[in-house]
Amino acid sequence: MSRILHVLDHSLPLHSGYTFRTRAIMKAQVVAGWEVAGITGVRQYQHGQIPDSLDETVEGLKFHRTLAAVSGPSPLREWREIAVLADAIVALHAKWPFDILHAHSPALNGLAAARAAHRLGLPLVYEIRAFWEDAAVGNGTGSEGSAKYRLTRALENYVISQADAVAVICEGLKNDLVTRGVAPQKITISPNGVDLELFGSPTPADAELAANLGLTGKDVIGYIGSFYDYEGLDDLIAAMPLMKNEAHLLLVGGGPMEEALRAQSKASPCADRIHFAGRVSHEQVERYYSLVDILAYPRKRMRLTDLVTPLKPLEAMAQGRLVAASDVGGHKELIEHNKTGTLFAADDPLDLAKSINRLFDNRANWDDIKATARQFVNEERSWHKNIYRYDPVYHLLIGDKAIARAA
Repeated sequence: MSRILHVLDHSLPLHSGYTFRTRAIMKAQVVAGWEVAGITGVRQYQHGQIPDSLDETVEGLKFHRTLAAVSGPSPLREWREIAVLADAIVALHAKWPFDILHAHSPALNGLAAARAAHRLGLPLVYEIRAFWEDAAVGNGTGSEGSAKYRLTRALENYVISQADAVAVICEGLKNDLVTRGVAPQKITISPNGVDLELFGSPTPADAELAANLGLTGKDVIGYIGSFYDYEGLDDLIAAMPLMKNEAHLLLVGGGPMEEALRAQSKASPCADRIHFAGRVSHEQVERYYSLVDILAYPRKRMRLTDLVTPLKPLEAMAQGRLVAASDVGGHKELIEHNKTGTLFAADDPLDLAKSINRLFDNRANWDDIKATARQFVNEERSWHKNIYRYDPVYHLLIGDKAIARAA
């Protein structure tokens, strides 16, 4: 049985979209017959309690920790992080010999994995989930074209050049890499998927939760996710006075924009119909999905949202919920207008309201849209099927390295 080591920025037991994708990949690979483990860098526990052991098992998955004290000004600290993680990967190979390294962005992980792969003579797959320079622009911690932006992009390009194969989560990222000169045959698309064991059985409406939130018998528009500026939740709140049927808005989550969104909501003429539920655990999120008629994803148009596909709309489709989303590139890869959901003009509260009003006016079509969306998720975005996109790449690279060593 071949072994895969995933090189990660962070992992379970921390919760994020990053860790949930990793969990889905690793669990599906175990089912497919691979032996897998993960290794995290020093950032895993920089804000939390450090475990006593280098080895940790979470939800049946094995993780190895890099527990080193790294300090210094940037970028010296980052170069030290890379060196420490590379050494940890090499040391782990002596205890648990693996056959392939699968590093996941950001580029710091890829740089460490590239060093270790060179020292060990092993193949390297580098997976890009987003361009982190664009993600920094999206969450307000960076600016496009800055020195840091250009450096991050250059480091990513270097890691790509060192990797034997590259995986991306969507066509947008692949097309961007091709324009940079990366050979298309070097790139594999492994799209975001849904673990249907977690999200595949829609739950009936939670009457107790609905009563607690004041949503009993109401039409409910919902958003479940992080409150970043690029998510466009200000446009969603701005559209609320234009909604028909006294529809209510349920916002579940939190993030940098929460204070501003709460202030905007308080000033809205329909403030009594806008509800903030706060952050909820991953185990409880299905209860909130159960209350929502239409999940809205009004992402603003920018480089990040045009290139990257989100996970949440897929989870909503699996939950049997209608999806309405802005027509940015990342959404258009997931949603076929009037087939698996509804697309509206990005950055346009008026068109957002018109699109959702049309959905409420055409309830007779809901079952067909839900069924088509569910079929799409099951056939094209289930992790148990997505995972096999990696297999040909792994087998080819492991075979090529074996031949090279024997020569």
